[in-house]
Amino acid sequence: MTIRTLIVDDEPLAVERLQMLCAREPRIALVGTASDGEAALRLIEGLEPDLVMLDIAMPLLDGIGVARATSRMGICPAVIFVTAFEGFAVEAFDLAAVDYLLKPVAHERLSRAIDRVEQALGSRAPSAATTAQPASEWAEEFWVPHRSELIRIGAAQIDRIEAERDYMRLHVGQNSYLLHQTISSLENRLDPQQFVRLHRSHIVRRGHIARLRHDGSGVWSACLTDDTEIRIGRTYLANARALAGR
Repeated sequence: MTIRTLIVDDEPLAVERLQMLCAREPRIALVGTASDGEAALRLIEGLEPDLVMLDIAMPLLDGIGVARATSRMGICPAVIFVTAFEGFAVEAFDLAAVDYLLKPVAHERLSRAIDRVEQALGSRAPSAATTAQPASEWAEEFWVPHRSELIRIGAAQIDRIEAERDYMRLHVGQNSYLLHQTISSLENRLDPQQFVRLHRSHIVRRGHIARLRHDGSGVWSACLTDDTEIRIGRTYLANARALAGR
Protein backbone atom coordinates (compact mmCIF):
# COMPACT_ATOMS: atom_id res chain seq x y z
CA MET A 1 0.00 0.00 0.00
CA THR A 2 1.24 3.47 -0.95
CA ILE A 3 -0.02 6.02 1.55
CA ARG A 4 -0.49 9.52 0.09
CA THR A 5 0.62 11.80 2.91
CA LEU A 6 0.29 15.47 3.79
CA ILE A 7 2.54 17.08 6.45
CA VAL A 8 1.16 20.02 8.45
CA ASP A 9 3.42 21.97 10.82
CA ASP A 10 4.15 25.66 11.33
CA GLU A 11 7.83 25.01 12.13
CA PRO A 12 9.98 24.68 8.95
CA LEU A 13 12.59 22.54 10.72
CA ALA A 14 9.89 20.15 11.94
CA VAL A 15 8.52 19.84 8.39
CA GLU A 16 12.01 19.19 7.06
CA ARG A 17 12.65 16.48 9.65
CA LEU A 18 9.37 14.74 8.85
CA GLN A 19 10.12 14.94 5.12
CA MET A 20 13.46 13.24 5.74
CA LEU A 21 11.82 10.52 7.84
CA CYS A 22 9.11 9.98 5.22
CA ALA A 23 11.74 9.66 2.52
CA ARG A 24 13.11 6.63 4.41
CA GLU A 25 9.67 5.01 4.57
CA PRO A 26 8.80 3.32 1.21
CA ARG A 27 5.10 3.09 2.05
CA ILE A 28 4.73 6.89 2.15
CA ALA A 29 4.19 9.05 -0.93
CA LEU A 30 4.44 12.71 0.14
CA VAL A 31 1.84 14.82 -1.70
CA GLY A 32 2.38 18.16 0.01
CA THR A 33 3.08 20.26 3.11
CA ALA A 34 1.21 23.06 4.85
CA SER A 35 2.34 25.53 7.49
CA ASP A 36 -1.03 26.46 9.00
CA GLY A 37 -4.46 25.03 9.59
CA GLU A 38 -6.31 26.97 6.89
CA ALA A 39 -3.83 25.93 4.21
CA ALA A 40 -4.05 22.36 5.47
CA LEU A 41 -7.84 22.32 4.99
CA ARG A 42 -7.52 23.60 1.41
CA LEU A 43 -4.94 20.92 0.58
CA ILE A 44 -6.92 18.17 2.29
CA GLU A 45 -10.00 19.13 0.28
CA GLY A 46 -8.08 19.36 -2.98
CA LEU A 47 -5.71 16.40 -2.62
CA GLU A 48 -7.76 14.04 -0.43
CA PRO A 49 -4.65 12.42 1.10
CA ASP A 50 -4.77 9.03 2.82
CA LEU A 51 -2.81 10.34 5.80
CA VAL A 52 -2.28 13.72 7.46
CA MET A 53 0.66 14.11 9.83
CA LEU A 54 -0.63 16.98 11.88
CA ASP A 55 1.00 19.29 14.41
CA ILE A 56 -1.32 20.39 17.22
CA ALA A 57 0.08 23.71 18.47
CA MET A 58 -0.36 26.09 15.51
CA PRO A 59 -1.59 29.70 15.46
CA LEU A 60 -5.22 30.49 14.56
CA LEU A 61 -6.54 27.04 13.58
CA ASP A 62 -4.68 24.34 15.52
CA GLY A 63 -4.35 20.66 14.65
CA ILE A 64 -7.34 19.59 16.74
CA GLY A 65 -9.44 22.16 14.86
CA VAL A 66 -8.20 20.87 11.51
CA ALA A 67 -9.14 17.29 12.41
CA ARG A 68 -12.63 18.37 13.49
CA ALA A 69 -13.12 20.45 10.35
CA THR A 70 -12.13 17.61 8.00
CA SER A 71 -14.62 15.36 9.74
CA ARG A 72 -17.39 17.92 9.16
CA MET A 73 -16.33 18.17 5.49
CA GLY A 74 -16.85 14.44 5.10
CA ILE A 75 -13.18 13.91 4.22
CA CYS A 76 -11.65 11.49 6.69
CA PRO A 77 -7.96 10.81 6.13
CA ALA A 78 -6.06 8.85 8.75
CA VAL A 79 -4.51 11.30 11.22
CA ILE A 80 -1.25 11.06 13.11
CA PHE A 81 -0.72 13.93 15.53
CA VAL A 82 2.93 14.97 15.81
CA THR A 83 3.54 17.30 18.73
CA ALA A 84 5.89 18.30 21.52
CA PHE A 85 3.09 18.13 24.08
CA GLU A 86 1.64 15.09 25.88
CA GLY A 87 -1.41 16.86 27.26
CA PHE A 88 -3.59 16.59 24.15
CA ALA A 89 -3.57 12.78 23.93
CA VAL A 90 -7.07 12.16 25.29
CA GLU A 91 -8.63 14.79 23.03
CA ALA A 92 -6.65 13.51 20.05
CA PHE A 93 -7.86 9.95 20.41
CA ASP A 94 -11.42 11.13 20.97
CA LEU A 95 -11.05 12.34 17.37
CA ALA A 96 -10.07 8.79 16.33
CA ALA A 97 -6.43 9.63 15.63
CA VAL A 98 -4.45 6.61 14.49
CA ASP A 99 -1.40 7.58 16.55
CA TYR A 100 0.17 10.37 18.60
CA LEU A 101 3.90 10.97 18.16
CA LEU A 102 6.04 13.10 20.42
CA LYS A 103 8.79 15.24 18.92
CA PRO A 104 11.52 14.54 18.07
CA VAL A 105 10.14 11.58 16.12
CA ALA A 106 12.39 8.56 15.63
CA HIS A 107 12.19 6.56 12.39
CA GLU A 108 11.35 3.35 14.25
CA ARG A 109 8.46 5.05 16.02
CA LEU A 110 7.16 6.48 12.74
CA SER A 111 7.34 3.04 11.14
CA ARG A 112 5.14 1.60 13.90
CA ALA A 113 2.67 4.42 13.36
CA ILE A 114 2.55 3.65 9.63
CA ASP A 115 1.80 0.02 10.49
CA ARG A 116 -1.27 1.28 12.35
CA VAL A 117 -2.24 3.52 9.42
CA GLU A 118 -2.13 0.52 7.08
CA GLN A 119 -4.40 -1.41 9.43
CA ALA A 120 -6.80 1.53 9.73
CA LEU A 121 -6.98 2.12 5.99
CA GLY A 122 -7.35 -1.59 5.32
CA SER A 123 -10.27 -1.85 7.74
CA ARG A 124 -12.13 0.85 5.78
CA ALA A 125 -12.24 -1.28 2.64
CA PRO A 126 -15.80 -2.52 2.02
CA SER A 127 -16.37 -6.25 2.26
CA ALA A 128 -19.48 -8.12 1.16
CA ALA A 129 -18.63 -10.93 3.57
CA THR A 130 -18.77 -8.77 6.68
CA THR A 131 -21.30 -6.48 8.28
CA ALA A 132 -20.10 -3.44 10.17
CA GLN A 133 -20.50 -3.77 13.92
CA PRO A 134 -21.60 -0.80 16.02
CA ALA A 135 -18.81 0.86 17.98
CA SER A 136 -18.62 -0.15 21.61
CA GLU A 137 -19.69 2.45 24.16
CA TRP A 138 -16.82 1.31 26.42
CA ALA A 139 -13.16 2.22 26.05
CA GLU A 140 -11.20 -0.50 24.28
CA GLU A 141 -7.76 1.09 24.58
CA PHE A 142 -5.80 3.77 26.42
CA TRP A 143 -2.74 5.71 25.30
CA VAL A 144 -0.30 6.40 28.12
CA PRO A 145 3.03 8.26 28.25
CA HIS A 146 6.05 6.01 28.66
CA ARG A 147 9.56 7.45 28.42
CA SER A 148 9.63 9.51 25.20
CA GLU A 149 6.49 8.16 23.57
CA LEU A 150 2.85 7.21 24.06
CA ILE A 151 1.99 3.53 23.99
CA ARG A 152 -1.29 1.74 23.45
CA ILE A 153 -2.72 -0.34 26.30
CA GLY A 154 -5.71 -2.49 25.41
CA ALA A 155 -8.43 -2.44 28.08
CA ALA A 156 -8.42 -6.25 28.08
CA GLN A 157 -4.71 -6.20 29.05
CA ILE A 158 -5.30 -4.29 32.29
CA ASP A 159 -5.32 -6.43 35.45
CA ARG A 160 -6.15 -3.70 37.93
CA ILE A 161 -6.17 0.06 38.36
CA GLU A 162 -4.90 1.85 41.44
CA ALA A 163 -5.46 5.53 42.24
CA GLU A 164 -2.37 7.62 43.05
CA ARG A 165 -3.51 11.18 43.77
CA ASP A 166 -4.35 12.77 40.39
CA TYR A 167 -3.14 9.73 38.42
CA MET A 168 -4.29 6.18 37.82
CA ARG A 169 -1.71 3.40 37.77
CA LEU A 170 -2.65 0.78 35.19
CA HIS A 171 -1.19 -2.60 36.16
CA VAL A 172 -0.49 -4.74 33.09
CA GLY A 173 1.24 -8.00 34.03
CA GLN A 174 4.59 -7.10 35.58
CA ASN A 175 4.47 -3.54 34.24
CA SER A 176 2.52 -0.46 35.27
CA TYR A 177 1.77 2.89 33.62
CA LEU A 178 0.42 6.21 34.91
CA LEU A 179 -2.62 7.84 33.30
CA HIS A 180 -3.73 11.37 34.23
CA GLN A 181 -7.43 10.81 34.90
CA THR A 182 -9.77 10.48 37.88
CA ILE A 183 -10.87 7.03 38.99
CA SER A 184 -14.55 7.94 38.60
CA SER A 185 -14.16 9.06 34.99
CA LEU A 186 -12.12 5.95 34.24
CA GLU A 187 -14.73 3.72 35.88
CA ASN A 188 -17.40 5.26 33.64
CA ARG A 189 -15.37 4.40 30.53
CA LEU A 190 -14.78 0.73 31.43
CA ASP A 191 -17.13 -2.13 30.58
CA PRO A 192 -18.81 -3.19 33.87
CA GLN A 193 -19.00 -6.73 32.51
CA GLN A 194 -15.19 -6.78 32.51
CA PHE A 195 -14.21 -4.53 35.43
CA VAL A 196 -15.49 -4.00 38.95
CA ARG A 197 -14.71 -1.28 41.48
CA LEU A 198 -13.90 -2.76 44.89
CA HIS A 199 -12.51 0.26 46.73
CA ARG A 200 -12.42 4.01 46.31
CA SER A 201 -8.85 3.52 45.06
CA HIS A 202 -9.12 0.23 43.15
CA ILE A 203 -10.77 -1.13 40.00
CA VAL A 204 -10.07 -4.76 39.12
CA ARG A 205 -10.63 -6.85 36.01
CA ARG A 206 -13.12 -9.55 36.96
CA GLY A 207 -11.02 -12.31 35.43
CA HIS A 208 -8.08 -11.29 37.61
CA ILE A 209 -9.94 -12.07 40.85
CA ALA A 210 -9.16 -15.56 42.20
CA ARG A 211 -11.26 -15.55 45.39
CA LEU A 212 -12.93 -13.39 48.03
CA ARG A 213 -11.95 -13.69 51.68
CA HIS A 214 -13.25 -12.26 54.96
CA ASP A 215 -11.49 -12.02 58.32
CA GLY A 216 -14.49 -12.91 60.49
CA SER A 217 -15.20 -9.33 61.54
CA GLY A 218 -16.99 -8.27 58.37
CA VAL A 219 -13.92 -7.06 56.46
CA TRP A 220 -13.66 -8.59 52.96
CA SER A 221 -10.68 -8.74 50.63
CA ALA A 222 -10.21 -9.74 47.00
CA CYS A 223 -7.32 -12.14 46.37
CA LEU A 224 -6.00 -11.73 42.83
CA THR A 225 -4.38 -14.25 40.54
CA ASP A 226 -0.94 -12.64 41.10
CA ASP A 227 -1.37 -13.03 44.92
CA THR A 228 -2.10 -9.34 45.41
CA GLU A 229 -4.77 -8.77 48.08
CA ILE A 230 -7.07 -5.75 47.95
CA ARG A 231 -9.32 -4.75 50.80
CA ILE A 232 -12.91 -4.25 49.65
CA GLY A 233 -14.41 -0.95 50.77
CA ARG A 234 -17.74 -1.08 52.59
CA THR A 235 -19.32 1.08 49.89
CA TYR A 236 -18.40 -1.57 47.30
CA LEU A 237 -19.40 -4.74 49.19
CA ALA A 238 -22.50 -5.02 46.99
CA ASN A 239 -20.21 -5.21 43.93
CA ALA A 240 -18.28 -8.05 45.59
CA ARG A 241 -21.47 -9.91 46.48
CA ALA A 242 -22.67 -9.57 42.89
CA LEU A 243 -19.43 -11.17 41.72
CA ALA A 244 -20.22 -14.23 43.80
CA GLY A 245 -23.87 -14.23 42.74
CA ARG A 246 -25.05 -13.42 46.27
